[in-house]
Amino acid sequence: MTDNWTDICHVATECTPFYKTGGLADVIGSLPQALDMPRGTVTVILPKHQTLSDKWGSQLNWIYTLSVWVKWRKQSCQVYELYHQEIRYLFFENDYYFNRPVLYGCHDDGERYAFFCHAVIEWIDQQKEKPSILHCHDWQTGLLPAYIRARNWQEQIKTVLTIHNLAYQGQFPSSVFKELLHFDDSAYPILEMDDHVNYLKAGIAEADKITTVSPSYALEIQEPSFGYKLDGLLRQRSDDLVGIVNGIDLKDYNPAEDKELVAPYTKRSSASEINKRSLQVEAGLSMSISTPLFAVVSRLVPEKGIGLLLETLNQMLPHERIQVIVLGSGSPELEHELHVMQSRFPKKLCFFHGFDEGKARRIYAGADMLLMPSLYEPCGLSQLIALRYGCVPIVRETGGLKDTIQSYQPHTGTGNGFTFLNRTSGDLRLTMNRALSIFHHKHQWNKLLASFASSDLSWLASASLYHLVYDGLRDRKGVLNQHADQQENIQGNVIEAIS
Repeated sequence: MTDNWTDICHVATECTPFYKTGGLADVIGSLPQALDMPRGTVTVILPKHQTLSDKWGSQLNWIYTLSVWVKWRKQSCQVYELYHQEIRYLFFENDYYFNRPVLYGCHDDGERYAFFCHAVIEWIDQQKEKPSILHCHDWQTGLLPAYIRARNWQEQIKTVLTIHNLAYQGQFPSSVFKELLHFDDSAYPILEMDDHVNYLKAGIAEADKITTVSPSYALEIQEPSFGYKLDGLLRQRSDDLVGIVNGIDLKDYNPAEDKELVAPYTKRSSASEINKRSLQVEAGLSMSISTPLFAVVSRLVPEKGIGLLLETLNQMLPHERIQVIVLGSGSPELEHELHVMQSRFPKKLCFFHGFDEGKARRIYAGADMLLMPSLYEPCGLSQLIALRYGCVPIVRETGGLKDTIQSYQPHTGTGNGFTFLNRTSGDLRLTMNRALSIFHHKHQWNKLLASFASSDLSWLASASLYHLVYDGLRDRKGVLNQHADQQENIQGNVIEAIS
């Protein structure tokens, strides 16, 4: 490799500010800027989805057309370029695959994202200077590390795969292997799982380095309860697996300048009361500063602990002087339960169906506490945004929630939220009551809020850890040859950064 080895290419399927369905978009929208590459460049490759707004579409510059094969089907791929905040973005356009109102959930997702991976390989093949690091994100790009090895490019290009959520793996019928993919038969065991092809498994097996979005989640996914049948493979690759907690974009999430807030603030106390009253009016709740206001900003699915939350609220709302605002959508059954609960307690609970970014920010700024009782949580961004906006997180000790939120200790003044371990409504209710006790003890509550100032929520620490991962790949034939002490050094830096 040359001294310019730090040319890094991120490949993903969503990215703020272009399109977003979840936390992946926030990561891809922030991490490349945080990397700060004085000796190289950062490129982000994305599909050009139908949902790209005219604001961005009008700024795209066509640079060339690729011819891309998906086994027997040949398709053209228009490549467009856009520079935004000093990052180069390449948008791969093909109307047959990406001119759709949704990013995922189509019947032919296996073919759509095989095409995307093939287009990336074709693009790399045409580059005189190939990227030094190909950083792939989630199952949609999982084929790429396997293709890099199949092309014998692994000496030139090192691959990193980041698992943002192991539950989503890209599993398709075994017929996809011969119908769509460009591998010889010897590669089939690398992709096969339960008589299906598994795109994420291919990436885990073949990437030089594997990262995931928090140190605790990196350990959890090596256990059967969180491993979704890939725990054995992840244990085999454990020397090459590192957890790096996500950060948030402090310029974007800045309560002092956030135009979505009724009262942007630099001092929490005065503005928070205005934002709380305004939020209560918006939600149709009784206006009261002294009433504790809990918030939920989440997908309404079982893994987010929403069933556990509903059980707890059914116990507390009839008797406790509290208010709750829920923003989200998901399971029809859970949505129905929330609608029923809202009809029973219209002055205590408000359910905003769907997701609205402005409303979410007003909730973070106006609520007193954020509830995240997740059954598992790879990293989580809501708790970080809540800290930024002065809203106290109440979380279950799992994954990134465990790594970023420490339970408040009144006698020492340490901690930045409240945590519980067991998946029971009793534990959640006990923790909420503990938080309520501190809320009504204003000296302690203000002490807790003051601790937020010392929380490092930025991408800087995380980006430095990604640099360590990239450095570990420099001038090496693969991470399997790294010495154990180098691996321990990387993991030690990860643990130190989040402590």
